[in-house]
Amino acid sequence: MIKIALFCAAGMSTSVLVKKMKEAAEKKGIEVEIEAYPESTLSAKLDEGIDIALLGPQVRFKINSAKELCSKKNVPVDVINSVDYGMMRGEKVLDFALKMIG
Repeated sequence: MIKIALFCAAGMSTSVLVKKMKEAAEKKGIEVEIEAYPESTLSAKLDEGIDIALLGPQVRFKINSAKELCSKKNVPVDVINSVDYGMMRGEKVLDFALKMIG
């Protein structure tokens, strides 16, 4: 089971994207756990165990501190493409996350 965590300003704006990503994963037959959280909870979620962290475009300014935190746990982190985020392209964001994991 792959655990993907999306982080945004308050953890609310990504809920639609999470739903679309879960639908895409189901169509592909991939077992994933995808949740959205406020960016301020990144450190705690790393301690709980996630496989990848994705930042919403609205918190892209936090990428350097996120990379620092995530590197300590060997968790890949990046910012979601703003067009894919804005268009709620769940399949594209899922594919992006899976590529990052390898």
